[in-house]
Amino acid sequence: MHIAEGFLPSPWWYLWFLVAIPVLLIGLRRMRVIVDRSPEAKVLLALAGAFTFVLSALKMPSVTGSCSHPTGTGLGVVLFGPAVTSVLASIVLLFQAMLLAHGGITTWGANVTSMGIIGPLAGYAVWRLTSSLSTSRRVFLAAAVADLATYVVTSLQLALAFPSGEGGVLRSFEIFAGIFALTQVPLAITGGIVTVAVFRYLLELRRDLLVELGIVSGRGVRT
Repeated sequence: MHIAEGFLPSPWWYLWFLVAIPVLLIGLRRMRVIVDRSPEAKVLLALAGAFTFVLSALKMPSVTGSCSHPTGTGLGVVLFGPAVTSVLASIVLLFQAMLLAHGGITTWGANVTSMGIIGPLAGYAVWRLTSSLSTSRRVFLAAAVADLATYVVTSLQLALAFPSGEGGVLRSFEIFAGIFALTQVPLAITGGIVTVAVFRYLLELRRDLLVELGIVSGRGVRT
């Protein structure tokens, strides 16, 4: 992630489009509901999108045909959930493919599936399952897990497209995941820390809006 333009062979590149598009339609509908209910949420949507764009643009070389970087989707997951985050990530990935040559158009569906759908779903599951922890710990874990899950999915996508001659898909997955882990584990930790810092700033600046959106309670939050 990002998987480079033209790197995935048929039928894999368009199969991932079939996975991504229905989820994006659900996310667009959810986004409309949020904005209709609270127009001020547009500011947070823009912030979450910009945060994802900046962090995921900081890439370093990794597996051939791909790269390592923070995903930045954790903030969107905490603020709006995985469906809306999939839309934000899809827009970010489209602009990065066209303007920065990060990823590509034919691999957009695969990149959206990993970074915009399954990664955020994993992060959101952690966010919901850790309600007994402080808010900062929950945000950190959600962001870090969303990041790591993205690279697990990317490793699987590459393994399915390029199975090893000896050991097949499983062996190929082990190789891709092992290489990604060298860079992605520290990046996930760093991304989680940065996400916590931004969320705590939002909590100080616009706690009223976070309460209105149901992200935090009005009774006080353990940070």
